[in-house]
This record gives sequence, C-alpha cells and structure tokens, in this order.
Amino acid sequence: MTLDIDIDAGEDWESSTGWGELARAAATAAIAESAFPQLGQGERSVELSIRLTSDAEVHALNAEWRGKDKPTNVLSFPMAESDDLAEAAIPGPELMLGDIILASGVCAAEAAEKAISIDQHAAHLMVHGTLHLLGYDHMDEESAADMEAREIRALARLGIADPYAGDI
Repeated sequence: MTLDIDIDAGEDWESSTGWGELARAAATAAIAESAFPQLGQGERSVELSIRLTSDAEVHALNAEWRGKDKPTNVLSFPMAESDDLAEAAIPGPELMLGDIILASGVCAAEAAEKAISIDQHAAHLMVHGTLHLLGYDHMDEESAADMEAREIRALARLGIADPYAGDI
C-alpha cells in the first residue's frame, strides 16, 4: 500500500519537524486505530491532502461549507464512501480519502493554551481530521467518546500524551 499525502504548508507554518513526515505519521496512526486498518495493508494506493493555511482561509471555508462565520482549528472534507473504505484492500484505482485543512493562528493559540508544541497539536488535528475522513464524528456522546478513544490511541503511537487528560 502506498499512502500518498499531498501537503501544502503556507508561510504561516514553520516547524522544526518536516510537515510531510508528521502528516504521514499522524495519518498512518489514525488509520491503524480506525475500523479500516486494511488501508495500510493492501496494494491499492490511498491519498489524502493536507493544507496548512491561514485563519482567514479556514474562516472563509468554514462559512461557505459549514455556515459558521469564524475560523476553526481543522476542517475535513471526506471523499471516500464507507463501501470504498471497506473494500480498500481490493486492487483498484487510487482511493482519495479527502482533504484536511488546518488554521495556523487557531492551532498556535490552542497549542500555547495547552502548553504543547505546535507540531504536537498539529499532529493531533491531523489524526482528528483523518478520522473524520474515515467516517468518524463527534455529533453525540457515544460517537464522540469512540472518536476520542481512537485519537488517544493514535497519538500514543506517536508518543504524544492524551490531549484530553484533565478535561472535565
């Protein structure tokens, strides 16, 4: 399996870690903790796109696609259907999971508030976004608890502590 990640990091995004390396690790960890670990085991190529951009761009996308007139930390735009994900180990054309978009200012502010590095917080948001591309959400308590548990396990694979520890 080839996991292709198209990453576009804007000028606002500086890092001591290569964004491509971090994105690959985060997406791989999220896939491993999903109901679709076969995405990492077949011959079929899987692709996702990650754009690291400004708060202004995320604000505009959030308003257009979600009707929320404010920036947010991460947006996900899934392209694959659950049937495509379940059959990902079957040879076929490349499977496009979708797009993940992170806002620089929101991410930096949240990282500072949590007293963690931007790299760590961005990795969390990439895991979160990848899980959304794989069909997970947090629209009710049960689905939120499931998604959170998957995030925690995926981040542990990356050596990142539970970001929800201490939340009430």
